[in-house]
Amino acid sequence: MKSHDIADTAFELLTGDDGRDDDLPDCAQEAEHGNFLRHMGALTLSKIADGLLDPKLVLSFLLSALGAPAALIGMLVPVREAGALLPQLFTASRIRAMARRKWAWTLGAAGQAVGAGVIVFAALTLSGLAAGVAIVAALGLVAVSRSVCSVAYKDVLGKTVGKPRRGTVTGSAGSIASVIVALFAVLLIANLIPRQDLVIGAVAAAASCFALAAVIFAGLREPAQPAEGDHVGLSQLSLLGTDDDLRRFVIVRCLLLPTALAPPYLVVLSARAGEDVFQGLGVMMLATALAGVSSAYIWGRLSDHSSRLVLALAGGAAAVFLILAIALDLAGQSATQWAIPLCLFGVMIAYQGVRNSRSTYLVNLAPEDRRASYTAVANTVVGAVLIAMGGIGALSGLIGVTGILGVFAALSIAGAAIGFTLKEV
Repeated sequence: MKSHDIADTAFELLTGDDGRDDDLPDCAQEAEHGNFLRHMGALTLSKIADGLLDPKLVLSFLLSALGAPAALIGMLVPVREAGALLPQLFTASRIRAMARRKWAWTLGAAGQAVGAGVIVFAALTLSGLAAGVAIVAALGLVAVSRSVCSVAYKDVLGKTVGKPRRGTVTGSAGSIASVIVALFAVLLIANLIPRQDLVIGAVAAAASCFALAAVIFAGLREPAQPAEGDHVGLSQLSLLGTDDDLRRFVIVRCLLLPTALAPPYLVVLSARAGEDVFQGLGVMMLATALAGVSSAYIWGRLSDHSSRLVLALAGGAAAVFLILAIALDLAGQSATQWAIPLCLFGVMIAYQGVRNSRSTYLVNLAPEDRRASYTAVANTVVGAVLIAMGGIGALSGLIGVTGILGVFAALSIAGAAIGFTLKEV
């Protein structure tokens, strides 16, 4: 069977159509089947690497094993989130000046490969403070490189894959990647290989995945388009004042941030209740991966029908499971073997829905010549809010973990309610 026949068959199997009835130009339609598979391949590898390089779990464990100071371990998540989101406001204009923006994503993936490689080198040759400083600095390179990929990807996706199939690309990649991360989590739980060696090996595998993703993405057949330069730097924030739909979307996305922030508090709740198994790195990763395996593709397909409704439904689902966790704790049932694992699994499913639908919605909402700017504005604002909300842990001494989960549940309900009012795209 010829390669293009294989591509056609795989495309139709995954999407359920032939891709001929959408608004892509003729040249993009002709290349869509192959481009779809390249998107899925590169994005799957990138998501695998993200899972194996998770700063909340994997890198925190690695730095602890290397004897790095607690202050540096605490910097991992802020460096990762701020570095990935905040620079986008300033890189978007340079990316918009490129006729083919796949090269920005390719460069960003290569940068992440280099950063992951530096982390491996530091883990093998350094310890203590030196290892901590080197790994945090390398994570900064990974984060900034990721910000370039984030701005470029939505624009390239919109130019090379039809609107009814964009959610399917990200959903399929998320499900496949989650299977691989789940297998890694099982190896950690089984403890068949010394955990520090296994973690370093996983980071090395992440570097390889990023490098291969860059090669695959470089092969996309992306139509050239004129450079755009109407908004530069902070001036792009004016879009929030002129586009009501973008502003409402950003508000919803900020309100749904608890789907990303709540899981560590569920782990604390479980540990406090005596469920020691949740203190393990492997179990936490397994819960996250299984949620992705079971839901990412489904959320992606649903997002292709209505990403607005998926945002709202995912926010509502997160609220339900957070409230359930609070109720179980107040009833003295949180130590039950199934209780907190069930809540964590549910919240991670909701997170997959938010993660998939927010990307699909923004690509479909933005005018073709403004996708990079819309992405940069949304991600920069959300990055700032995420850093601010990350400090909510300081309230734990006043309102407790269940109080924080209550705040998160309320925000999720508000996000779901406003999500139903979003413009259908």
